[in-house]
Amino acid sequence: MSVLVEICACSVDDVVESEKGGAQRVELCSALPLGGLTPSAGLVSESKRLSKLPVIVMIRPRSGGFCYTENEMSAMERDIDLAAENGADGFVFGILTSSGHVDQPRTKRLVQRASGLPTVFHRAFDVTPDPFEALESIVDLGVTRLLTSGQQSESMQGVELIRKIIEVAGDRIEVMPGGGVRQHNVAELVRLTGCRQVHLTAHKSHLDSSTKANPSIAFGSDSAPSEDQVDIIDSSTVAAIVSEASKL
Repeated sequence: MSVLVEICACSVDDVVESEKGGAQRVELCSALPLGGLTPSAGLVSESKRLSKLPVIVMIRPRSGGFCYTENEMSAMERDIDLAAENGADGFVFGILTSSGHVDQPRTKRLVQRASGLPTVFHRAFDVTPDPFEALESIVDLGVTRLLTSGQQSESMQGVELIRKIIEVAGDRIEVMPGGGVRQHNVAELVRLTGCRQVHLTAHKSHLDSSTKANPSIAFGSDSAPSEDQVDIIDSSTVAAIVSEASKL
């Protein structure tokens, strides 16, 4: 059984390293410690210029929930336009009502704005009150793929629900587990859920010494990563995961 490996990338170097490691697709975002936000047009453009991988672009204007104002919706629509102009191969987003249900009218707007390119409903799904109701809403809206951890913090904790979602979804929508997927558990995740694709990060920490002259200065919140540490995709880790997945 062939299992597609999608890597979550936050820089052009991440995309290049993902391709070098044998990944078959990337999700491109910024601000991964915030759950992923919309990347810049330049990041999309350069990722497409330097890689042949399909690039699925995150459309998320801010952190902190998934119920958006009309101004934020307008920005998301424009972000889809700009990403498409720069070569995006698809889009990933998730829009909920204030009660946590799938916001069908607004999700439909973004699906239509994608103009036939693949769309992915991301892990906003995992905070919906009824996953099977949410699944049917997403299917009815014509979304291409669902990213889920089975409504748990990590996919391995949600394998039972993921398996059920895959069974109920059938061939109506692709279902891709993501969240806590690693080399040591990817084979077990696929075996337990029957999934045909997985989503993950494969980072290593890189030292950026440019701030060492004044290490007491911080440019983010207290919860932000250290200023001298940069997480980058490690092609060897990607290759090891792809190898594990290819054995199945």
